[in-house]
Amino acid sequence: MNNLSHKINVLVIGDMMIDHYIYGNCNRISPEAPVQVVEVQKEEYTLGGAGNVLKNLIAFDCKVSVISITGTDEYGQMVLEQLSSCGVSTDGILQDSSRCTTVKSRVLASNHHLIRLDRENLSNITADLEKELLKFLQDEIDQFDIVLVSDYNKGLLTPAFLKEIFRICREKGIKTLVDPKGTDFSKYKGVNVIKPNKKEAALATGIAIKDRESLQEACAVLKELTGCDQVIITLSEEGIAYYTEKKLNLIPTKALGVIDVTGAGDTVLAALGVSLASNKSLQEACEFANHAAAIVVSKVGSAVASFEEIDQRFPKV
Repeated sequence: MNNLSHKINVLVIGDMMIDHYIYGNCNRISPEAPVQVVEVQKEEYTLGGAGNVLKNLIAFDCKVSVISITGTDEYGQMVLEQLSSCGVSTDGILQDSSRCTTVKSRVLASNHHLIRLDRENLSNITADLEKELLKFLQDEIDQFDIVLVSDYNKGLLTPAFLKEIFRICREKGIKTLVDPKGTDFSKYKGVNVIKPNKKEAALATGIAIKDRESLQEACAVLKELTGCDQVIITLSEEGIAYYTEKKLNLIPTKALGVIDVTGAGDTVLAALGVSLASNKSLQEACEFANHAAAIVVSKVGSAVASFEEIDQRFPKV
């Protein structure tokens, strides 16, 4: 996988946010209430949501661009600064003074996740913002090898916006891959590849996925709902399933020991994107994504996997 013929140019469209980690020790119970007292040792702020997809793509040595929005608050500025420090252009980022930048604060004691606190605005972006973002997409689309849509259901990816994204990409022959959210997957009609997890697929189709037969049925329904070319469903400890040409295939998990599943779906999206843009088969792309996910879930926080790590852990990839 690391012998690419050229540097893959990827556009990520999705909800940018900040992941805030508070690390500490917990040795006593508060006298004020029956809750744990965490003695804070350090704090970290990193790109989250679609930003984690970007970080994974950078680890895969891709050239990366982004289309998204933030608030005009300090966390929005933090997003811009972190993107710039990663060498990612912020030209496709719009700031909206009417909303806050999404921040997810996680408190961890001795690597145990105690609580998460979210600051967010879930209202849809305005039609004017959609037009501005679509103009940027239309102007820049020709330079990209693939477009990844990372939906965290934070108001950016409205049905109207998604429809235009897929239309523009199809007209230009650019493959799209979406990591979906919510229960109405009809809004993704026109995408090339859709990648929900097992729970998301079950909710979107109304099918209780409990065996291979029900899994294949859910994939067929998702293909019908979205008109996509292929369906990929991540199955956590069971691995990855992919459905193409009315056939279901399963790839068993490669997990090396699960410590933290945070951001694993973002890693899978990035790994699939770089593989498919490199003209790998769907099976090869899913194998590679499975290996990348196995590495990141063995780390704490929104981690990434590199080609070198994958080659070391899985030398036959």
